[in-house]
Amino acid sequence: MIDYKIKVAELFSGLVDDVTLEDIYGMVEIPPNSHLGDFAVPCFRFAKTMRKSPNMIAETIASQIPADENFDKVVNEGPYVNFFVSKTSYAKDILTEIHTKKEKYGTKDIGQGRSVIVEFSSPNIAKPFHIGHIRTTIIGNVLYNIYKFMGYNAIAINHLGDYGTQFGMLISAYKKWGVKEEIEKNPIPELLKLYIRFNEETEKTPELIDEARNWFRELENGNEEAIGLWQWFKDVSMIEFNRVYEMLGIKFDSFAGESFYSDKMPRVIDELIEKNLLKDSQGAKIVDLGAYDLPSPLIQKSDGSTLYITRDIAAAIYRKETYDFYKNIYVVGAQQNLHFQQWIKIVELMGYEWAKDCIHVPFGMVSLEEGTLSTRKGRVVFLEDVLKKAVEKTLEIINERNPGLENKEDVAKKVGIGAVLFQELYNNRIKDYTFSWEKTLSFEGETGPYTQYTYARTCSILNKYGDNVSTEVDYNLIKDEKEFEVT
Repeated sequence: MIDYKIKVAELFSGLVDDVTLEDIYGMVEIPPNSHLGDFAVPCFRFAKTMRKSPNMIAETIASQIPADENFDKVVNEGPYVNFFVSKTSYAKDILTEIHTKKEKYGTKDIGQGRSVIVEFSSPNIAKPFHIGHIRTTIIGNVLYNIYKFMGYNAIAINHLGDYGTQFGMLISAYKKWGVKEEIEKNPIPELLKLYIRFNEETEKTPELIDEARNWFRELENGNEEAIGLWQWFKDVSMIEFNRVYEMLGIKFDSFAGESFYSDKMPRVIDELIEKNLLKDSQGAKIVDLGAYDLPSPLIQKSDGSTLYITRDIAAAIYRKETYDFYKNIYVVGAQQNLHFQQWIKIVELMGYEWAKDCIHVPFGMVSLEEGTLSTRKGRVVFLEDVLKKAVEKTLEIINERNPGLENKEDVAKKVGIGAVLFQELYNNRIKDYTFSWEKTLSFEGETGPYTQYTYARTCSILNKYGDNVSTEVDYNLIKDEKEFEVT
């Protein structure tokens, strides 16, 4: 495909002394309004050497630009030389490349096989895979697909929340009130009931928290009963999670969660001590980040147990040594901004120059029109239920509008789930938003169903006339501005 910026630089650079092609290429801008052209070169920097006003320089240069088949016209707008791309040339270039590359259109091997890790989704074991997980799951998968498409060795990691005091709570709750057969029939809802009940009971009996901490300590110390229950909670949870991933068409290369790094944390503690970064604080261990305007994070509790930040440092070191990543990307909510600033700074202080390649991609929260979510209080909406409801609502619309549609159940599944995916990506990544069924499933405007309808109509035209389409194309017929914008 033609690089029009290079074409602009080539035409421009020969008319100005003491400036390189690379200099001009770096100056090329895209005007804020299409009426001002497709590319523009500002002339401010030439005023001193040419001893003329930028406007006069732009006017002179624009009049001297030689005719070129790639541009319809070149004019000056004040101090800018503005280039209008030839619609015929551009359409021919784009459509020829689409026809040649087909589904590979747009790809470039800029990755050159370098490894990029994308960590996303990462639900907590034994807790609901709820609507709040949709942002990390969808955004992360899109980033993974883009990197893969652009020639990187993309690695999708699901850093499962499978460690921590909550498992001490769950073990304690199960031993008190759990029924194995009930959990095996309906794992996540039953485990959620136990988690909620335990939190309710702690309000009346605070010492239950100490019991939960003891069970987590037993889990860390290798107690067979604790490990057996923990593994069972994990296994039944993964059955539920994988059903959702299958609906979304998402696959992971690794499910190494927090527990995977439990035996790798002593090395982190030892290294922090060796590099004189670990400080005592009332029996616990911290890293002092006051010099960097950051709160000093707790690295190890007074009882010797570790925290999220310790595991994230261990995970980053393991990933660098295992994958030698070019980028290590974390798709995690904006509420964790401080957490990422802290542990990435610690990795940098440990002397690892690749700390700069650990990148946090934050996003805003999603809520439902019915209200906020809280796992601890039982106010959750399962993501699987949202996807099923989208399919059901889409099927209702199909039955109203086109009841005789062939394979309508399959169509409803593709359109319904596609609508949820589209709506998630349509929203501004960094802002909070409220999930709306009316917006999501609308067949009008910028929505998933309308996009899929447009695609289906295009395929219908190609199926109808595809065999009769000539390879002889008159690209001059693309004249209208709207047609040009489509290409």
